[in-house]
Amino acid sequence: MTPGEDAAPTTESMGSLLASLDDADRETLELRLERWLDDLVAALRVLYPEHDVSALARRLVGSAVAGFTARPAELRRLDERRLLRPDWLQQPGMFGYACYTDRFAGDLDGMRSRVDYLRELGVSYLHLMPLLRPRDGDNDGGYAVQDYRTVRADLGTTEDLERLAGDLRGEGISLVLDLVLNHVAREHDWAARARAGEEHYRDYFHVYPDRVMPDAYERTLPEVFPDFAPGNFTWDDELEGWVWTTFNEWQWDVNWSNPDVLVEYADIVLHLANLGVEVLRLDAIAFTWKRLGTNCQNQPEVHAVTQALRAVARIACPALAFKAEAIVGPRDLVQYLGQGEHAGRVSDLAYHNSLMVQVWSMLATGSTGLTKVALSALPATPPSGTWICYVRCHDDIGWAIDDGDAATAGLDGHAHRRFLSDWYAGDQPGSWAHGLVFQHNPATGDKRISGTAAALTGLSDAETRHDEVGVGLGLARLFLAHAVVAGWGGIPVVWSGDELGLPNDPHWQDEPGHEDDNRWAHRERIDWSLAARRHDLTTTAGKVFGGLRHLAAVRASLPQLHASAQTTVVRESDDGVLVVVRTHPSGPMVCVYNVTASWQTVDLRHVHGAGITHAHDALGGHPVFGGPDGRAALSPYAAWWVVEAPSRVPHT
Repeated sequence: MTPGEDAAPTTESMGSLLASLDDADRETLELRLERWLDDLVAALRVLYPEHDVSALARRLVGSAVAGFTARPAELRRLDERRLLRPDWLQQPGMFGYACYTDRFAGDLDGMRSRVDYLRELGVSYLHLMPLLRPRDGDNDGGYAVQDYRTVRADLGTTEDLERLAGDLRGEGISLVLDLVLNHVAREHDWAARARAGEEHYRDYFHVYPDRVMPDAYERTLPEVFPDFAPGNFTWDDELEGWVWTTFNEWQWDVNWSNPDVLVEYADIVLHLANLGVEVLRLDAIAFTWKRLGTNCQNQPEVHAVTQALRAVARIACPALAFKAEAIVGPRDLVQYLGQGEHAGRVSDLAYHNSLMVQVWSMLATGSTGLTKVALSALPATPPSGTWICYVRCHDDIGWAIDDGDAATAGLDGHAHRRFLSDWYAGDQPGSWAHGLVFQHNPATGDKRISGTAAALTGLSDAETRHDEVGVGLGLARLFLAHAVVAGWGGIPVVWSGDELGLPNDPHWQDEPGHEDDNRWAHRERIDWSLAARRHDLTTTAGKVFGGLRHLAAVRASLPQLHASAQTTVVRESDDGVLVVVRTHPSGPMVCVYNVTASWQTVDLRHVHGAGITHAHDALGGHPVFGGPDGRAALSPYAAWWVVEAPSRVPHT
């Protein structure tokens, strides 16, 4: 019997780890081990077939027991609540917001003072961008982490984070934090000890004495940041070797084929969960497993890594959810929510990058042809899987359009990607957008775009020019974009500032370390004097804030927007109109979107065929009527969420 084929660990074999617990806690953990130990062992057998899986499972269960024992009573109660409602993330009342703590509120105490603002918008899911201690100087926006257990000094302390999590929890808002899985800062303790000559920690990284293996890998590896971080390996004099650095020379990729790395990250997961974090965004997860001859992305072991971490968390703190940060091709995306042997065992959430790209494609072209093909081609999500839907995020927009989808829609994929880049940079005739070009690579044609929602929809430029018609069209595009993502059924997430229609920050280059990264143009600081006017509907900020708040409120009232509902894109609608049918036991819902600046019509057979007799637009609060030809008129950039009309109570 080889080490990887030893007898399967059982709940009984873990009994000594539970011996010191009282009867109630021991019974709780025994039940959880019965449910999730097999998932853990199965993942370990995939990842480490040459190791003693029983011993490794015992180490990880020991970590889970310690995490459970240290878990505060209030969070244990949350665990029970989540177990009773496993679909909590799929509820239509989930509405997200993402921001940098310092740029939104200064520090963690400042965030506590702004919780009322978030609740007013309808937020129930708050993603705070990286706030764990990064390296000094350039740190990739906080994604070069030096210490996973310490908060950035200018933002506060771990105690401040714990208090904020408690305040948010009391208001029904789940706290989301980043956990960078692929790499650590060069200054991290693991890396420092590796440079000091400790072989144990040198094995935490991919280190090579010469260029033989790096050159072999480079033949199939893409470059993430070709402008300022070309190549994937960096020579380090202290280490006396070439270390794998996918993103930047000061971000060292960790070696997940070393089981000690898995144990380290499992402990970090439990630590953050016990501070009150409810969702961990698994950053750069697609890059974690390396295989010669591939692009070292989306390898099968990536999902086993997630399954192992998820099993440990379910044993110790089942209220914790995982979100995969996998900005990958449309065909690879659904795997991160769990397919095949990993169904229901990996991440609860994943970013619907394809939906975001298609929203901008529709607005630029006034056509839904490509979108119908692309979104119809995506595999169905697992019943427990939920999309994060967004108009934009903190990052640039890359045009992840599948060439096969483009060809089916009669387009050339490369040419369409180039068109979208030029359109949103304002370099196409008729473009209303004012984005910034990010990381143009002439060799590949890759040309990404930065910009706020207001800049990319033409709203901010029209406001600067005092163009009332342009402002109206920009507002309509912005609302339409948010309505599409809020009506898809996942968790819609608004990026900070977009709820006020903020333009690109004209001074983004002035901050040290930001000079070469124009993504900071759309990571602007909140203007609280402008936010104070959010109830003034004569202002753009008031109109945008009120519109998004209305989206959140209507969404929360519609059970059809539960994330598990089946979503079908209607292929037969007119080219300028997107029709999406959602099927739910509470009744059908038909989303209708005019993606053009002209009046369009929609055939109401799509509505009646879905089972809706008395059509009612829940967003507009009015009945939907058609003409003699059975078609209804749609104003420019109209967005309808059509459901069965509310029952009328007869007068007595």
